[in-house]
Order: sequence, then C-alpha cells, then structure tokens
Amino acid sequence: MKKVILKKSGERAVLSFSQWIYQNQIKKYPPNIQKGEAVEVYSPDGRFLGVGYFNPESKIPLRILSFFEKKSLEEIVKERIPTAIQHRKELNINSNGYRVIHSEGDFLSGLVVDYYDGYLSIQINTAGMERLREVILNTLIKHLSPKGIIDKSDEKVRQKEGLPTENKVIYGEIPDRVIIQEYGVKFAVHLKEGQKTGFFLDQRQNRKVVANYIKEGFKVLDLFSNAGGFGIHAGKKGASFVKFVDISTTAVSQIKENCKLNNITNYQIVEGDVFDFLKEEREKGERYNLIVIDPPSFAKTHREKEGGLRGFKYLILNSIKLLEKKGYIAVFSCSYHIQQEDLIKVSIEASKDTKTQLRITEFMYQDKDHPVLLNMPNTLYLKGLLLERV
Repeated sequence: MKKVILKKSGERAVLSFSQWIYQNQIKKYPPNIQKGEAVEVYSPDGRFLGVGYFNPESKIPLRILSFFEKKSLEEIVKERIPTAIQHRKELNINSNGYRVIHSEGDFLSGLVVDYYDGYLSIQINTAGMERLREVILNTLIKHLSPKGIIDKSDEKVRQKEGLPTENKVIYGEIPDRVIIQEYGVKFAVHLKEGQKTGFFLDQRQNRKVVANYIKEGFKVLDLFSNAGGFGIHAGKKGASFVKFVDISTTAVSQIKENCKLNNITNYQIVEGDVFDFLKEEREKGERYNLIVIDPPSFAKTHREKEGGLRGFKYLILNSIKLLEKKGYIAVFSCSYHIQQEDLIKVSIEASKDTKTQLRITEFMYQDKDHPVLLNMPNTLYLKGLLLERV
C-alpha cells in the first residue's frame, strides 16, 4: 500500500477515532495515487495509525477503515459485513425491512445496505468502496443469500467522488413491489423507483412512538408525508381522519397504495407545497390534534443552516396555529447540521410568538439499526421532538 502522512491535526483526528480526514489535515501523499486506492496512514513522526482509502478528488480525501492494525481493505470488508449482519439479528427489529450497513456507523464509510424481505438495496458512494464492489457483493450474497440486489447509489455523492452512476439490478431479480411490515403496519416499497435505498427505515420506531399518543377522534395532519408512514400508523391506532400533504406525485401514489394495504379509508391527500398549504389551512380555520412535520433536509451544509431554521420556525409556528388544546406536534430534522437544541430553540421562538406553551413529551432519534458512533458525530443525523400544547 502507498503511504499517506498526516499533519498533527490529522493525527489527533485519528487518535479520536475520526474516520474522516480532510485535505488540510494531510501533510503528504503520493502524486500518482489513484481514486479510491488503499493506503497506510502515518503520523508526522512516522508512527503507523491505520489503513483506509484515498481519493484526491473528494472533499474528504482520506477515509479510515481500520485503526492501528495493518489489514487489507478486502479483509476488513469480509469481517465487517457479517459483524453488521449479526448486530442486526441481536437488535430483534420488529420488521422485515431494516438497515444492514450504515456507512460510518458500521465502520464501512461510503457503503449503505438496506434489507427488504429478502431483497437488498445498496449504495456504493465513494471511490474506495467502488474498488471493493466485487468483494462487497460476494460477501453480502454469502451471508444473506438475497433474492436480488439493486444498486441505488447516490448520484450527487458519487459525482463529488468523480464517479458515474447507474441505478440498476445487479444480482438476481427485483420485483416491482416488495411488502414490508413494521409493528403490524404494511408498506409497499418500490425499489426500482423509490427515494434513496427505498424507504425511510430510520423513522420506524418514531412512527410507533408518535402513534401511541393517538386518542379516539383525533384528526391528524401528516406534512411532507412521503409514503404516508406517520399518518398510516396514526390511522391504525384509531385516528378518525388523516390528511396527508406532499408535493410529489410519486408520494401521492404511494400514500394511496399504503392506505389501501392497511384498510385506512377516512383520509385526504393534498398534492402541493406544505408552506402554501399551511397558510391556506389557517385561513380556513382548520384544526388538528396531531401534526407531523418531517421535511427533507433543509441544511445539507453548515451554510444552509440559518435558512433551514427559518423554515422550521415557519412550520412549527403555523402548525401551532392549527393545533387543538392538548394536541401534539412531532417535528424532525434529518440534517446533521440542525441539532436537537436548534429544534428546541426555534420551538421556543414559535411558542413565544404564538403565546402558546409547549411541553416536550418525547425526544426522538433514528432507529437502532442506524447506529450512532460517539466518535463520529455525523452518524447522529435524525433528531425529533414531540411537543404537547398545554
């Protein structure tokens, strides 16, 4: 393997078990190094620190896969994948759809694998993992015996790595629809069409937690509803009416399909912009007992954080104006850059502006098959609050 020498700042990062090393933390690397090539990593004074892969074209040039131990990347992959699979078995997840590999959370930076009732959806998002594609696939097939594997790699992320993208079936067969269940609720997953790897598995536990607050006669508003997960769980728990709002035609189709699967009949779907919708609902004087705010990432970078927080304040403030006394608002951020304390801060501001007192009933995070590493803060990306109007 070629050698990469770090600056003191890079050495400190590795000693803190950071898997990401940035350009300004690197002292020296071979000029002829190839995208995704395996490397040994050394301190400024020549001490061996670990192995990883290097891409001079990436915003994160060096990703560490093993600390203080000399192994080939192929060996690491062959060890880490079955370890991750065994970890999921030990979690006793109440679903036949779950995350098998969670990138840095499973010490395999750049690789994401989801399991859907015997089928796998994978993302190989870095040049280093692309070089390991064959060993990744062979190891998954050996340990999971999938009926099919579809490549759903993230086009934008791969572009930053200087890689082309082609989403397609790469092993076996993938049906047009796979039915998964969680806590007795069914969802249709369209792996050939769906977002990311297919379904938002990270919200599984939160859907159950929020639905547990449903009381008989509750009217529910599910904003940015995507496939309708929160609203359908609410309907199964006894909500009298659910209104779904999403701007995507594909999402509308999925909501209809999933309502039918779960015998949810008293619902309405609004295909449109959530921000405009909230203004219209206020003007009509509509009221709800539970409102779910689960938007896409408002802040993919730190520079977008301020605008993202303005968006959250608008959503929370206007949801409060639609909320019945003793009603609930569930609000989520899927961006690492918007932390839970940020959600609390904008909720306080919205509370003051509406002269409404709120109580935090639940703190919520991504489900346990999306592991969070203490030494990699970015692995904790999904945060949520359940607020009660008091």
